[in-house]
Amino acid sequence: MSHGPRSGLAAVSSALLAMSRHLEVRDVLKTIVASARELLDAQYAALGVPDDHGGFAQFVVDGVSEEQWKAIGPLPRQHGILAAMLHEARSERLADVRKDPRFEGWPKAHPDLVDFLGLPIRDGDEVIGALFLANKNCEKPEGGCGFTADDEELLGILAQHAAIALTNARLYERSRELTIAEERSRLAHELHDAVSQKLFSLRLTAQAAAALIDRDPTRAKGELHQVAALAAEAADELRAAVVELRPAALDEDGLVATLRTQVQVLDRAHSARVTFEGHGVKALPASQEEAVLRVAQEALHNALRHSGADHVDVTLDRRGAGAVLRVTDDGCGFDPQAVRRAGRHLGLVSMRDRASGAGGTLTVESAPGKGTTIEMEVPGG
Repeated sequence: MSHGPRSGLAAVSSALLAMSRHLEVRDVLKTIVASARELLDAQYAALGVPDDHGGFAQFVVDGVSEEQWKAIGPLPRQHGILAAMLHEARSERLADVRKDPRFEGWPKAHPDLVDFLGLPIRDGDEVIGALFLANKNCEKPEGGCGFTADDEELLGILAQHAAIALTNARLYERSRELTIAEERSRLAHELHDAVSQKLFSLRLTAQAAAALIDRDPTRAKGELHQVAALAAEAADELRAAVVELRPAALDEDGLVATLRTQVQVLDRAHSARVTFEGHGVKALPASQEEAVLRVAQEALHNALRHSGADHVDVTLDRRGAGAVLRVTDDGCGFDPQAVRRAGRHLGLVSMRDRASGAGGTLTVESAPGKGTTIEMEVPGG
């Protein structure tokens, strides 16, 4: 192999361990690409996961700056050598990718690639990705490729383990989605059982009041008071069912992972870009974690449904023994005082109640045309 036995084994071991630490698909892809580039000492590395429409569902690069990547433009299509790796399921080792007859060019801002090593990532008979490296940092033989047969063998080993890591990550995300669906179903049953009896009684009482309104107004008035009381009880039952139903994901994965997963689901489901960052947050008391999650959900709902935002950013940072949640959007914003005077709340009352109930505080910063920031701080244990 082109690397010494000791350094080669250590590098492979490090790469495989790095891949095994991640459960989310995007993180796994980034780790595979970074590990491959470092392992084979190349300037550039990329991994594409194909979709069913001739493009890529995911495309991750390493060695290209964020500014370069934005300048390159839209994701590539399945064409040229990338398509060959995916459709013919074979490796490619080229001295100059630009001279290959299948080469179809690249965008103006794309880095110049010369020597090239690529191979498919396979799960059984299915090709689930294409991994390639370019511009090996070494002296190139005259007219030859900087990547060697040993490099190709090493990358093949990495690709086999990458297939396992990527498959496991996909299964994990699918299980999370199923858990969310099960949680919704369970919530629906809880709400039905808790509220349906109260609503049935309310309906009967309202019918009795309507029948008495002409012949016995006094009794009708009493029945209407009962209607009001039953409606209040139904609202209390509904609120209790929601508050007490702690999400299963929170118990299993903790606050940071649960928020990250929910943000990723929302990012896929909405046209707005939704991002999450968590920094150094330790486990919080259960009541505080649930309150933070519920406030984040309410704030995200408002931002995605009402603000018209292009970007919504969620951050969770450590502050002392506690944490600070921020949900910021670049949407239309609003005047919090005007909303309060108009009797509209946008969930602000329930968010403040959750924050104070967990021993924390909630602040709202917004103005028309200026976007909105919801910030919640909890003290920790």
